[in-house]
Amino acid sequence: MTIRFILNGEDMEISTEANQRLISILRERFNLTASKNGCFNGNCGVCTVIFNGAVSPSCLIPAFRIQESEIITLEGFSQTVEYQDIMAGFARAGVENCGYCDAGKILTTELLLEQKFQPSREDFAAAFRGVQCRCTDAEALYQGVLAAGELRQRRIYGRSS
Repeated sequence: MTIRFILNGEDMEISTEANQRLISILRERFNLTASKNGCFNGNCGVCTVIFNGAVSPSCLIPAFRIQESEIITLEGFSQTVEYQDIMAGFARAGVENCGYCDAGKILTTELLLEQKFQPSREDFAAAFRGVQCRCTDAEALYQGVLAAGELRQRRIYGRSS
């Protein structure tokens, strides 16, 4: 089947089997390897992408579902100023980036900060329930999200909360 979609802002067209998973398409066809093969049941977060504006496990998305969709990978997102805010906030809080769970941590942070610059602990816990990070403790990650939100708010509005 022929599938058309937007990947990191570029129009794409591929021929593939309808049931091939997005994680395989990204890694094998486009050499986008920031999303990792993990649990293959959508629970670990290492294959995270932004799919039509939502944080999604790419291991669960069959090719037929990506028709006319928009997908942002960590590679695409890393070209943005918002990514720089997150990286600076993470560094300020001592958040480790091991390379394995980065897609889940960073893209989940992005969508959370799109909703609130300073999310509550409850907002944080709900957003990150699908991300199993073993390289950073939850408190440091929460502080990193808050720091990134403060940096973004300062960049956009010239002030902090």
